Formats: sequence, structure tokens, C-alpha cells
Amino acid sequence: MDHVSAPTVLAPGIAVLRADNPSEMTLDGTNTYLLFAPEASLAPGTPVIVIDPGPELEPHLQALATYDVQLVLITHRHPDHTEGIDRLSELTGAPVRAFLEQFCRGAEVFADREAIEAAGTAVRVEFTPGHTSDSVCFVRIGAEEHLFTGDTVLGRGTTILEHPDGTLYDYLSSLERLLELPDMPLHPAHGEQHRQSHPLLEGYLAHREDRLNQVRAALEKLGKAGADAKPAELLDLVYPDLDPRLAGAASHSLEAQLHYLSRTA
Repeated sequence: MDHVSAPTVLAPGIAVLRADNPSEMTLDGTNTYLLFAPEASLAPGTPVIVIDPGPELEPHLQALATYDVQLVLITHRHPDHTEGIDRLSELTGAPVRAFLEQFCRGAEVFADREAIEAAGTAVRVEFTPGHTSDSVCFVRIGAEEHLFTGDTVLGRGTTILEHPDGTLYDYLSSLERLLELPDMPLHPAHGEQHRQSHPLLEGYLAHREDRLNQVRAALEKLGKAGADAKPAELLDLVYPDLDPRLAGAASHSLEAQLHYLSRTA
């Protein structure tokens, strides 16, 4: 555990501990959040809610287990968020809640917009499919609200849609849903923290519209409709400077865009 940093306190009752799993897809690593009573200090033994235990990295999970983990919440099913579930449950005995039953441990699946209270604090669940069908966000409720977005909104760059499980139609609806909430600090599962949610959400929506326009232009150049085109035909036209390591992820996004255009034609 020598190379694991202490959690960084972001606001009263909120801290982040980043897992050591950097990559092209996880950016600097998975952000695991600890929520606790706003009036409390974070110290070993402090009761906390954990959002996304992250990968199965023993030093990271041991560091989380120094706190009194009363509940674990999962934003979505991807391994960089869920691999550590069983080990953290073993270390702490904490129940785990998620959208999908397969990731729950000793607790029920989420209900949309339900309020969950534990460790002297409370969060509200917001269903936000798009990145995956099981993606959810959490709002820490109380005197000052904070938004935890998982991979629905990243700290930098844009997220991938795992089509056909995640659809652009659902994703745009989820972004609009988050924009209907008050502007508040935004905490992503990867990348930097943001003091305001609305500018980032508006930027995400604008980016998606720009990308759809690029796909429309590429289809016109190819003389094809969205339902007739394949992602491989569009990849170089829409992503001319793409890092080859991200070709698979970009293809998933193109599939989602083509599906959306065929559905909304």
C-alpha cells in the first residue's frame, strides 16, 4: 500500500481515491469516491459510502477498507468499476447496490430517483443509460448537491457508447435529464473534477451534434443512408486523426450514430 496516496477531500463529506489503472480508456485511472457526513473529518474508521470500488487492485481496496464502509454503490458494469466488489465486500462486509442484480451483494437493485441514506449522508439515484444500458449517476443531496457521473460524463474528452447495449438516443436523453438538474459540482469516474455540471453537459451535447453532422456529411460523400453504411467506411472520414488504439471504441460510437440517424430519419 506504500504507493497509494491518501484520498483527496474535494468538499465537506466528499473525497476521491484514484485507482492505479491508467490507460487510454480509463485516463488517469478510476476515481473511487467516498461520501461521509459533511460535518465529519475523514480518518481511518470514518463511516463512508463508496462509489465504484474500481479494479481488483489490492493496495487500492486495502486503502478503502481502512474506513467504515457501510455501503458500496456501482455506476455501471464495466470491470474498471466493478472488479473490486467481492474483495472489498470481503474486507468490509459492506453491502453492494447496482442497477444489475449480478453486481449486488446483500442488497437490492436500484430504483430510479430513490434516495439512499447511509454513513451520515444521502444520495439520489438517476438512471442515465447510454454509455451502457445500466449506467446510473448519483446526486449527493443536502445543503450542497454534487453530481457523480460514472462514465456518462468524463472529466475530459468524451465517453464511448457501447452500442448496441448503449444507444445514442438514450444517451442524449440522459444528458438532457442531467441538464434539468440544478447546476452543481460534477465528479466523473475518470479525469478531472468540475465545479459546474451545466457547461460540461452543454459541451457534450454540442459535441454529439457536431459529430452527427460529420457522419451526415460522410454519408452524403459516400452516397449512402445511415442504415446502409458500415462504421469501417466512415472511420477515416469522421476520425481522420484517430489514435489506432481507439479505433474499436470509435467504431462503437459510429455504430451508435448510424443507428440513431436511421431511427430519426
